[in-house]
Amino acid sequence: MNRISTADGTRLFVRDWGSGQPIVFLSGWTLSSDAWGYQMTPLSERFRCIAIDRRSHGRSDDPGRGYDYDTLADDLAAVLDALDLTGVTLVAHSFGGGEAVRYLTRHGTRRVKRLLLLAPAGLPCRRQLDGNEGVPDEMIGQLVDTIGHDFPGWIEANALPYFMPDTPRAVIDWTARDMTRTSLLATVALTRLQMTTDFRAELARLDVPTLVIHGDADESAPIDLTGRPVAAMVPGAQLVVYEGAPHGLYFTHQRRLNEDIARFAGC
Repeated sequence: MNRISTADGTRLFVRDWGSGQPIVFLSGWTLSSDAWGYQMTPLSERFRCIAIDRRSHGRSDDPGRGYDYDTLADDLAAVLDALDLTGVTLVAHSFGGGEAVRYLTRHGTRRVKRLLLLAPAGLPCRRQLDGNEGVPDEMIGQLVDTIGHDFPGWIEANALPYFMPDTPRAVIDWTARDMTRTSLLATVALTRLQMTTDFRAELARLDVPTLVIHGDADESAPIDLTGRPVAAMVPGAQLVVYEGAPHGLYFTHQRRLNEDIARFAGC
């Protein structure tokens, strides 16, 4: 089953490999399921590995609407329901963390058993009136404006810190191509959504075993702004820090990450 229809008729591309206990992968901002190839290929020898192209990403339909966390969570629910999955380990990178959290607080834990947040971004992000450490509104506005007027240029300016200094240029170009397949309308809308949604109350309500993995060299979502506070807000969450790892650690630290995912999903 490569296409699953959501409540509003949007058809989502779903990659489904292997058999066994299910692991569902949610990609980062503007990335498709292709980003998870280096996890799904080895892990599908032991687990059923499923990855989704969210609406307006990758091979999914581009409906021009539905760029809010409730709709994205409902899209995820449509996939899990269509595949009738239970005992899911949900692995969410970066922006995908918000989808995962909203799914759990909106749809409950009947299908999901564990949550792995990988370099979570945009959970505590915007500076709130109560004085949390975060990004001020003027910087958010500048970011949205820059991306809306020259997304390829923004990618080029931010590509090197996303990976490691020795990451091949071909990998950077492959990632950029994947990102620019996402519609600009969705890219701008999801940038604003990620930067302005306050998940703190929802994080405190999570009641599944949660593992947060974050690199201490992450410049896209600095660990002290995102990973550490997220782990502190989720009851019982465990934080694992990858020394020297950037935001794109699904590629740069794939062997260690795959071992940690397998260990967490198999426990």
